[in-house]
Parts: sequence; structure tokens; C-alpha cells
Amino acid sequence: MKNKNHWNAIYENKQPNEVSWTQEKPAVSLELISRLNLPKTAKIIDIGGGDSTLVDFLLQLDFEDITVLDISEKAVEKAKLRLGKLAGRVKWIISDITEFQPEESYDLWHDRAAFHFLTQDEQIVKYKQIVNSNVNKYLIIATFSSHGPEKCSGLEIKQYTIESLADLFSKDFNAIDGFYQDHKTPFGTMQNFVFCEFIKV
Repeated sequence: MKNKNHWNAIYENKQPNEVSWTQEKPAVSLELISRLNLPKTAKIIDIGGGDSTLVDFLLQLDFEDITVLDISEKAVEKAKLRLGKLAGRVKWIISDITEFQPEESYDLWHDRAAFHFLTQDEQIVKYKQIVNSNVNKYLIIATFSSHGPEKCSGLEIKQYTIESLADLFSKDFNAIDGFYQDHKTPFGTMQNFVFCEFIKV
């Protein structure tokens, strides 16, 4: 509940240009997704995708089965308002990711900037369990790298390297790509991310 209230307050009181993670176009994620050549019927879930514009572009690309999960209903409300009638083509889930109980499995699980907020071992174990049990094929995770921020929105985060992120999921997924990417925030600072793309073993 503490985390939920924290994120609701942020999305209620700040505009997209006032939060560091905003991207007008999530170009890196879209490039990674395009390389997978997924069918338009593929089941895609965006974790922590609340007010992200990734869903907008996925809809433009005519993907038919998109789910967005976020802990904050305020973030989801903003996304629905932005999308208008198109919001009805998306499945919206309000949940802490560690409490998520999927009712279906996914061909692609995408997570940019949510996973690094899980700093406790039991949270990470739970996340891995959910992913391993409910992802059929592909996994894309982007987190703060070891050269990135140590905090975000007043919260502690966990940093990763390509190797540590790949190793974390290696029991059930093979890494097919990994690289570092600087993200320029709306207020001009730089944040270094590590992106890893996986395929189910």
C-alpha cells in the first residue's frame, strides 16, 4: 500500500515532463520488439507501463492483444485519457508486480524501469517465478545499469550489468541481446540503462 500511494501521488501531481522516465517515443523498446517479428495476435504485456506511450505505438502497429500492468491507477487513468476510445482495445491491470496473478500467459513480457525498484531478494524471486510460469517466448527487461542512478523518485533501486541481468534469468531464458543505452530525461540529465532481450529455453 505504501508503494501504491507513493506512485499515485507522483502521477496525480506531476506531468510527463516532470518525471525522469518519460519518453515521447520508446524507440529502443520498439526496435527490440520489431526484431521479434511477432504476429499481430501475440499476447504482449507491458509491466509498469502505466502512462508510458509504448501502448500507443503497439496499437498503431495493429497488435491486437495488449495488456498494461501498473501499481498506480492514477497512471492508468492518464493513459486511458490520452488514448480515448483506443483504451478499450487494451487490458488494464492495477497491481503490484509481486502480487500479480496472471490469468493468461504471454508471448512477450516487456519491462522498462519497473524491475529495478525490486530491491529485496524475496521480491526478485517472486518476479522471476511469475515470469517463468507465465511467459511463453520472449522477455525484454531494461533497468538502471551499474553506471545509472542509485535512486529514482525518492526510492532505492537495484542496479544491474548485462551479465548480472542475464545470469538472473538464465535458468529459464537465454539472453539473445544485451546492451547499454543512455536515456535523456525531460529535464536534460542522462540515465544509463541496461537492456536485455531473452528467449524462453
